[in-house]
Amino acid sequence: MGHGFEGTEEIEVPASVEDVWEAIATGPGIDSWFMGRNEVENGQVKLAFGEYRPTHEITAWDPPHHFKHDSGVEPDGRFIAYEFMVEGRDHGSTVLRMVTSGFLPGDDWADEFEAMKLGGALFWRTLVEYLHHFPGRTARPLTVFGPMISDWNAAWKTLDEALAEKLPGAVEYHRNAHTLGLRTERGMYRFLRGFHGPMIAAHHVFSGDESEQDWQSFLDTTLGEQK
Repeated sequence: MGHGFEGTEEIEVPASVEDVWEAIATGPGIDSWFMGRNEVENGQVKLAFGEYRPTHEITAWDPPHHFKHDSGVEPDGRFIAYEFMVEGRDHGSTVLRMVTSGFLPGDDWADEFEAMKLGGALFWRTLVEYLHHFPGRTARPLTVFGPMISDWNAAWKTLDEALAEKLPGAVEYHRNAHTLGLRTERGMYRFLRGFHGPMIAAHHVFSGDESEQDWQSFLDTTLGEQK
């Protein structure tokens, strides 16, 4: 059966057209808000997020106004595409429009679509936060796959309590059933319910020397009893 989808987001941000383009169409820019490590070169966008390492072909490139890339269609029909349209305003702000579209095959698409939709909401809100608070800056992406979780309600409660001590004064900029996003002066700290069971940390750090090993230890210590 399968499921085709398309979703559109649009917002005006207090960033220049050039800063918005850098954020959506360069490897260091995408590293600063999306997930994992990214490269944009030779007509392709490459992502490395744990074992997930897709390569997308760039299908529209009109700097600094229009950028689109997609996964190509697999034999079962699966694909995903991201399209960005950028328009400057007279008073120095920029309107950004993002369209996400694709197809999920099979009769069991609903759970995957829910996870994709909830995760996508976090990525969009992180991009918006980045363009409001860190435009033009480059973050270090930190990705950690933590313990497998059996009771997600308990895990989120435990994580909230631990983060109140680890990141005092952090601003919560996004939360839904599968994700949490916090912002400090140093960066953006995000936690996701992994589709196959682990708690994932996917942070963007602009200053300081914290490492993936630091966050691996934090997740293992905080949520290890959930294994």
